[in-house]
Amino acid sequence: MATPEALSLIPASVLRNLSDKLYEKRKNAALELEGIVKQLAVAGDHDKITAVINLLTQEYTYSPQANHRKGGLIGLAAVTVGLTSEAAQHLEQIVPPVLNSFSDQDSRVRYYACEALYNIAKVVRGDFIVFFNQIFDALCKLSADSDANVQSAAHLLDRLVKDIVTESDQFSIEEFIPLLRERMNVLNPYVRQFLVGWITVLDSVPDIDMLGFLPDFLDGLFNMLSDNSHEIRQQADSALSEFLQEIKNSPSVDYGRMAEILVQRAGSQDEFTRLTAITWINEFVKLGGDQLVPYYADILGAILPCISDKEEKIRVVARETNEELRGIEADPAEGFDVGAILSIARRQMSSEWEATRIEALHWMSTLLNRHRSEVLVFLNDVLDTLLKALSDPSDEVVLLVLEVHACIAEDPQHFHQLVVFLVHNFQLDHSLLEKRGALIIRRLCVLLDAERVYRELSSILEGESDLDFASIMVQALNLILLTASELSDLRDLLKQSLINADGKNLFLFLYASWCHSPMAIISLCLLAQAYPHASSVIHLLVEEDINVKFLVQLDKLIHLLETPTFAYLRLQLLEPGRYIWLLKALYGLLMLLPQQSAAFKILRTRLKTVPSYSFKEDNYRRTSSGIPYSQFNYGGGGSQISEGVLNEHSLDMHNGINFASKLLQFQQIQKQHHLHSKSQTQSRFMSTSSAKDVQIAEESKRSAQGADLNRPPSRSSRRGLGQLQL
Repeated sequence: MATPEALSLIPASVLRNLSDKLYEKRKNAALELEGIVKQLAVAGDHDKITAVINLLTQEYTYSPQANHRKGGLIGLAAVTVGLTSEAAQHLEQIVPPVLNSFSDQDSRVRYYACEALYNIAKVVRGDFIVFFNQIFDALCKLSADSDANVQSAAHLLDRLVKDIVTESDQFSIEEFIPLLRERMNVLNPYVRQFLVGWITVLDSVPDIDMLGFLPDFLDGLFNMLSDNSHEIRQQADSALSEFLQEIKNSPSVDYGRMAEILVQRAGSQDEFTRLTAITWINEFVKLGGDQLVPYYADILGAILPCISDKEEKIRVVARETNEELRGIEADPAEGFDVGAILSIARRQMSSEWEATRIEALHWMSTLLNRHRSEVLVFLNDVLDTLLKALSDPSDEVVLLVLEVHACIAEDPQHFHQLVVFLVHNFQLDHSLLEKRGALIIRRLCVLLDAERVYRELSSILEGESDLDFASIMVQALNLILLTASELSDLRDLLKQSLINADGKNLFLFLYASWCHSPMAIISLCLLAQAYPHASSVIHLLVEEDINVKFLVQLDKLIHLLETPTFAYLRLQLLEPGRYIWLLKALYGLLMLLPQQSAAFKILRTRLKTVPSYSFKEDNYRRTSSGIPYSQFNYGGGGSQISEGVLNEHSLDMHNGINFASKLLQFQQIQKQHHLHSKSQTQSRFMSTSSAKDVQIAEESKRSAQGADLNRPPSRSSRRGLGQLQL
């Protein structure tokens, strides 16, 4: 209710016109009201001024009638203009009703609220800063108003408020930032433009430290980079570029909080957002120093996927950032989390992109070189991933994985663990052995010493219970041994087995596991120039040994005999008298080959070139093992031993090698294979037999018997028992 005092101060005509539907009448009434307030202000009668404001507020601005509300707003503006410099003490009564009108349902009321506050602000200027947050919140909503006129009025008011804030020393950025942070997630394009505009204006004020509060609204700015509006994207990018420049020039920046935001945004679906985020991360890595050490793992997690980004610009920046980050030698004592970095690298090993997997492996290698002891603590966490990576479709990835494995395997216990895991993986995945076995073994031989690798593999396979796998693995290792250029030194050492202690030890070490494959043993003996023993092994082969798999291996060996690896052997054929056991071994192989096979023709052609030699009875005698011997020469490759007629003991023992016991060892292992093969055959037969098969067989038998009863006896049926039908 209006007080009688207020009603007595304002003529009834003024009050009536103030609520008129015509704007001109309301405007004239407001001018008269302004004059009345001026007189009261000059008289210093502020109680009456308060009564007038209360009248306008209660009877007009909060009235259910739209024209009354319009009149109340223009009236409050008139009162403020009338008060001039003394208006500040009445703002607590004047401003709230105007702000309340910003949410009025009538768009014209909202429009006049903007007009009223604009006029009030022009009068009081910096004194209304105390209402800034409420005014900002109201303007934020009005910027997206459905009425174009209201939007236009709000923009005019917004520009005035910005001018006032930039010249005021009472503005509190600390109180404003929480409101700004809350509004940054709004998706409305008009509101976003409004917010970016305010951020830019406030950042331009020297006395306002927006950079210090950048982490509070940085994510919102990055969110705007993917807006559908090109103008908004451009404004957000411009603001971010300005802040990045300030960061470069600022001595104190909170890199940590912002790094967390950038890491998230680097994984954005929007290409422009990713590029901007990775560009910021690049600068942070260069500028951040010790501040970023705790965030290295998160940063790496953002960089590695970007290395394989479809956009070239992002890939270039990501690679540069990755190199910068890897070039920093941080200390675990300073917060560098080796385990976290290793975990990121391990996770990125499962990336679908080859470039990312490669860089993840480079990081593992770098960590091993710099922080070996810390990495080995987490070895069990990464070893399985590294072993699976050996099946990677990329050769480059596999080679890098092997380098990491080799680095881990520098310690004996880890070396053994690596080879055991490797053999286990080959056993579980035979395709890995077929497709990558040679690549893996050859690379490991280069990185970890071929003899060491082969000794360890042989030791593991010697006791392998899965005989089929042991045979396959030995055949693969044997083929690599005979063909790989990386193993030429190992082959040279084996050629010295009969005259050199190191060669002998290696020969004996390999022999035990090589016994799982007859063809591997024969190859090993030919390589070691143990020709009498090779001939003995060939003569011991039985029907079970000579199967399709054996013939395939034999075919490979015959072709290998024509390669440079066995050049020394072919040259020895020029002296058949000295290398009679070599000749007998090769003829033995020839007899095992099908005559129509290409390998048979190759070997027969080679043997035809050998100078004629007669196997006369006086040229050889038989050893205790049943194999004849004669004058022969062990040697080759520049190292030869000329021996006279050997006695029985010297043939079975040479350079400390007991060939008789080795032959027995071969027979025992092959016996295990034969028993295993028979067991498998029986199991397969039993599994294929079923009740249905038996039933079918019985029905067939009954049918046959019925047919026999209806058929006259044949001539054969009248033959006596025991007579065979030819």
